[in-house]
Amino acid sequence: MSPSTDSDRRPIRFHRDPEEPRLATLTVDRPPLNILALDTLAELEATLDAVAEDAPQVLLVRGGGGKAFSAGVAVEDHTPDKIGEMLERFHGALGTLRDLPSVNVAVVDGHCLGGGMELAAACDLVVAGPAARFGQPEIKLGCYPPYAAALYPALLGSQRTFDLLLTGRAMDAAEAADAGFVTRLADEGELEAEVDELVASILTMSGAVTPLVKRSIRAGEGDTFRRALAESERIYLEELAETADMEEGIQAFLEKRRAEWRHR
Repeated sequence: MSPSTDSDRRPIRFHRDPEEPRLATLTVDRPPLNILALDTLAELEATLDAVAEDAPQVLLVRGGGGKAFSAGVAVEDHTPDKIGEMLERFHGALGTLRDLPSVNVAVVDGHCLGGGMELAAACDLVVAGPAARFGQPEIKLGCYPPYAAALYPALLGSQRTFDLLLTGRAMDAAEAADAGFVTRLADEGELEAEVDELVASILTMSGAVTPLVKRSIRAGEGDTFRRALAESERIYLEELAETADMEEGIQAFLEKRRAEWRHR
């Protein structure tokens, strides 16, 4: 399958810069919140598989519409009949993105929540505007984000990971930068200039060498993350999904009411 072009009316758009073919952009285009529903995840997975066959040196990952990077995976797809497929597609797409030889840059302005924050975390670099907000609110639905639980302890530290995942609170862009999640924090109105500067600095480097640098960094991380993700997924599917409170949390959200936890 070929990556979609700007003219396609698909939830995922892929565009290679005609003037600089070593630069491309992947856009989650389901405004206003760019929710990652199952059809979007399937398109994301297929597009990334195609990109991997001829990867650019730099890949920008964006949210369409100007209000959000992504507010995450659709809550409707956390139900028992869909949850297995959702995790498989979502984590498959994140794994492909993370393993691309491209230098992947998440460009974040507005909400970057739940699976959206995990999508940004799967990128190599994150550039954010001052209005960006980052968070993992899944605990409010009676569940948790397996990818974040596996990755964030090494990325943010265990204590900050506990804070984010147990409270569901959001970080503003400045806190996310202080935590090391945001690589570069742009001033008001300067997000695109900050992105352009970063991209230009990478594109001055050898397109043969930057993928080797990325592979070496990933090798330095070892297989700790992959083992942690496998166990986090197992807990999610075999234990969390069996709790009454996950079912109640999802149902309460869909019915637009307060969850009544049974603590079991």
